[in-house]
Amino acid sequence: MSTIAPAAQSPFDPDRNRVGRVLCFAAHPDDIDFGAAGTIAAWTAAGVEVSYCIMTDGDAGGFDPEQREEIVRLRTEEQERAAALVGVTDIHYLHQRDGYLEPSHEVIREVVRLIRRLRPDVVLAMHPERNWTRIQKSHPDHLAVGEAVTRAVYPALENPFAYPELAAAGLEAYKLPWLWLYAGPAERENHFADVTAHVEQKLAAIHIHVSQHPDAGAMERTVRGQLAANGERAGLPDGSSAEAFHVVAVNGPGTIAGF
Repeated sequence: MSTIAPAAQSPFDPDRNRVGRVLCFAAHPDDIDFGAAGTIAAWTAAGVEVSYCIMTDGDAGGFDPEQREEIVRLRTEEQERAAALVGVTDIHYLHQRDGYLEPSHEVIREVVRLIRRLRPDVVLAMHPERNWTRIQKSHPDHLAVGEAVTRAVYPALENPFAYPELAAAGLEAYKLPWLWLYAGPAERENHFADVTAHVEQKLAAIHIHVSQHPDAGAMERTVRGQLAANGERAGLPDGSSAEAFHVVAVNGPGTIAGF
């Protein structure tokens, strides 16, 4: 997968850091597609195994009052179809209530459980910090995803004495190499993925979520503009598109336990 980052900013070197498995966390169906579907399409095209975990059922989403009784089923079907377009079929759900997600120990334990089970090279999640430039990116559920996942990956994930019932069930402690965060403040973004070859896949995935887009044309124009702006920020050639992330090295050659 082609990636690029501003000089000396990103800790992730795609030529040196192997990615074989990725686990992506999101608050609602469609969040991953907006935030990272181009990068995910590039990963799966390169043979990377990618799984999703959607924390809420998206039951408070949509615009049509007549869809209330069917909204969870509709959004689940939309997410499965959108995921398939970018090569993902393994989707997990935590079934939390939309709008009520909190980084509780119940949620953190389930995050730890899933990461220990899948043992990915990269965990990708929403950012725990609020974006004051465009507050719509900072839905409280988005922030809760970021906080829950960040708390989970350190220290609980790698602490054999945290949530001992997980170890008793055979889910041993695991040191995660990389945490990639999306939908955060621009000043935190330190890594860009060139998704020029996957823009149409990304947009096709977003368009699947028809229950969420009263103006699909405006949505597409906005997404294309954001991807192009990221491409410029990354220093890619004119006409390129990129997705932006805050990449954190959780465990690497220089990691010292407890520091």
